[in-house]
Amino acid sequence: MSAQQFLLPDLGEGLTESEIVEWRVAPGDVVTLNQVIAEVETAKALVEVPSPYAGTVTTLHAEEGQIVEVGEPLVTFDVAGAEPADAPAGSDGSASAGSGDAVSTGSAESPAARSEQSEDDGAGPNLVGYGARSARKGRPTRRPRKPVELPVVPSSDGVAPRATAERHATPGVRAMAKRLGVDLTSVRGTGPEARITREDVDAAARGARPVGRPDPVETSEPVRGVRRHTAAAMTASAAIPQATVHLTCDVTETLALVARLRTHPRTREVKVGLLAVIGRAVCSLVEDHPALVTRWEEAGEGSDRGARLVHSAHVHLGIAVATARGLVVPHVPRADELSLVGLARALADLTETARSGRTRPERLTGGTLTLTNVGVFGVDAGTPLLNPGESAILGIGQVARRPWEHDGEIALRDVVTLSLTFDHRVVDGEQGARFLADLGAQLTDPALAVLLGGHDEAAEAAASGSTGLTAVDGAGAA
Repeated sequence: MSAQQFLLPDLGEGLTESEIVEWRVAPGDVVTLNQVIAEVETAKALVEVPSPYAGTVTTLHAEEGQIVEVGEPLVTFDVAGAEPADAPAGSDGSASAGSGDAVSTGSAESPAARSEQSEDDGAGPNLVGYGARSARKGRPTRRPRKPVELPVVPSSDGVAPRATAERHATPGVRAMAKRLGVDLTSVRGTGPEARITREDVDAAARGARPVGRPDPVETSEPVRGVRRHTAAAMTASAAIPQATVHLTCDVTETLALVARLRTHPRTREVKVGLLAVIGRAVCSLVEDHPALVTRWEEAGEGSDRGARLVHSAHVHLGIAVATARGLVVPHVPRADELSLVGLARALADLTETARSGRTRPERLTGGTLTLTNVGVFGVDAGTPLLNPGESAILGIGQVARRPWEHDGEIALRDVVTLSLTFDHRVVDGEQGARFLADLGAQLTDPALAVLLGGHDEAAEAAASGSTGLTAVDGAGAA
């Protein structure tokens, strides 16, 4: 047996550190190749880290909640060989993971199943540079752990842990707390010997402070993970000259269309909502408004070229998703090639994956235009900030029933406010306003979708003042 130290690899997208969320192994455990040994949180996603060796865990070099830099020791193993077979020369387990496709992101397979698959088909480890498949046959084994009983110690603020809290409450009080949704660990008992009473639970349910409950104190916590990444992105965004235009439009007909689609035989299995309809409309209009997916690119250091405008061939549609870990903005690649139903399905999958923390790193970069739906929080409008690398972001407010002019009369209509923020180095005010006006017109009358988007050769020829020449930059004939 020889000791092998596994260093934290680059988990993709050039990330420099990760936080240990949960260890799946302990010192003394026998693990197999590719068995998940830890779950870590990068600035963008939760990632499962597989073992690069088959052997025995001797040392865990970090605790749960600790930040580990790429290249720092993570685990030490006792293994049969000095190096895993087929590893690159000089490999120490710290090779880059490369693309996000190579990273395990929440597979439902068990470690034993992955080991058996590796032995059957010769597949290597999940991360590049981790060595070859193990020569071990059969299922992995683990040393039995000795049960450890941790002492129950009250926390510094006097609030008892769960075991103590439940012991200091009668079954009737526990049932009452469960019925009212009160966590007993957050309740300070005022009865004899700090026993939690029904009055304590009732006060906690009403938000009142029980007698004897200490005053709240100021607390602090380190900025990590998604919050740290968001802060860095917004700081970079503040350096971009941005402008925002707003438009409130009548979406009554679009909502009626959505209601019909939900009962149509071809779409009732997919939830087609207003966000999907707006996303499809945005994609259809970008062809006439290419500046919205054109990014400003500074010249590299030492380059003799100036800044450039880089136009994307496709719409990689980003969606801002609020999760328990913070705000993330994954994108749907080549969204302009999807039908309305296809986009609705893609948005549902993207949102579910993001909220579970399993979005792959490559889906969190490379978007070209983002939608942020603040209306779900009851907000009418906002001024969204650009994601660095993009030139436009569209904010969608709540749909409200309001008096509105319709067919020359005042009627109750469903209206929504759209807010378009754009990079003013790339998008002129006229371009941003025309795009938003076209989008509002299409949402007011969804039948316009068959007219807007694409080329109209007759209209282009008329605009150029000729029937046979092409306009150049809208200024004259070629």
